[in-house]
Amino acid sequence: MFLIHCPYCEEERPELEFRHAGEAHVARPDDIAEISDEAFERYFFIRSNPKGIAYERWRHIHGCARFFNAARDTVNDRFLATYRIDEPKPDAKRLASRAERRRPQTEAAKSTPAPAKPAGVQARAARAATKKPAPKGVKTR
Repeated sequence: MFLIHCPYCEEERPELEFRHAGEAHVARPDDIAEISDEAFERYFFIRSNPKGIAYERWRHIHGCARFFNAARDTVNDRFLATYRIDEPKPDAKRLASRAERRRPQTEAAKSTPAPAKPAGVQARAARAATKKPAPKGVKTR
């Protein structure tokens, strides 16, 4: 479960208290009745879907009920920053460098072996590899 920082309540709360409210910093048309169908489609339906840092709008439904913006890394699903609606968008390069520093990528972590399989699983895998029938009295799937 994620802990999301609400910039208005000034505390981290569980993700269940929040609702995603779409892409942040979408420019709304001044007079929506006067725009073309193509411009309305771009405004209303078309959203960016970046791999990396995405700026999103969230709402603290079960708290202060206020909207705020968040910068989230869509690759690893981490919140990099949350900020009030009236604050400017944080710099993407600074957020990316901060995310890199927080990501533990040691050689030891990369080469950690997978956990051992239970003995029964190992035996079934070995029989399947050699295609020998199971011993009498042993049930197979």
